[in-house]
Order: sequence, then C-alpha cells, then structure tokens
Amino acid sequence: MPSRTFKNLKDEKKQRITTALLDEFSQHNLPDAEVARIIKQAEISRGAFYKYFTDLADAYLYLFAVVMTKIHAPLTDQTSQPTAADYYQMVADFVDRVHRSPYRDYIRRHFLTNVGVLPLRQTAAPRNDTEWTVMTLCHATINECFRDPAGQATALARLKRVLTEKKKKKSS
Repeated sequence: MPSRTFKNLKDEKKQRITTALLDEFSQHNLPDAEVARIIKQAEISRGAFYKYFTDLADAYLYLFAVVMTKIHAPLTDQTSQPTAADYYQMVADFVDRVHRSPYRDYIRRHFLTNVGVLPLRQTAAPRNDTEWTVMTLCHATINECFRDPAGQATALARLKRVLTEKKKKKSS
C-alpha cells in the first residue's frame, strides 16, 4: 500500500497520480505497465513514484482499493442479512455500475489478466458456509460478466436461478 508520504500529499497531487494510475492500468495489463508513462502523466519524478509505492504491483493494489471502495459504496449500508433476491440485485447493480463508470476498462482488464498475476489478498471472512457459498457464486458471476460481456445476461440469470433454488432447499 502507499507510503505515509503519499497519504500526506495534497489532494490535488494525489488525484493526479491516481488518475495516471487509472489511465495506465486501464490501457495496459500489469506486466506491460510502465512507470515512465505514469510519472509523465502525473508530472512526478521516478524517485517520487518509488517513494510513494514499492513497485507497480503496490501502485496497482492501491488503485484497486480506491476503485473497489468507490464502486462498493452503495453496498456498504447493509445492516441485515441479505436475501437471495438482494444478493442477485447487488450483483446486477454492481455490474451495471461498473459498466457505466470510468473504471470499466480497469475492472475488465483486472478480471481478464491482472487478477492472475497479483499476490493473493485477504478477503472478508464469511460468517458461515451459506454466506461463503453465496459470496463465491456472486464473485464468480461478476468475473464471468466481465470476461464475457456478451454472456452477462445468461450469467446473471443463472445466478438468480441458483440463489432462488438454494433458498427453496433451505426452506424445505
């Protein structure tokens, strides 16, 4: 994650760097990304880049956290246990929100290439086996929607069907 020095930058400079990272990682896979393009657009020195981030992967993970926070913001207000319909709607809304956002190319490239070259991250621990199952299905569906946009409707319909069937079996 970014250094304390980066966190203490003025908002305008931090935004300039974040925008340069978004542009670079939206247009280039992580293995093909270049610090040179980022520092030129952000108008910072190479030394400053490495003062803020350990390497390109560190900068990528910083940007991923920023993007996920912004895209997930509407989902963080959940206070009760979501229903099957809620989970389906959250996934459909998430995919729609990403497609309409400035992060679409970045997220798509993340699922197509970058997730496979990044170190594993700790994710939020599910409360129980059912929540783990639902989280896994939802994330697999999101992944599929970005890997195959033409199959998005099919992937979402399958998720809705599986969640509904799981609810029916649980009720029985």
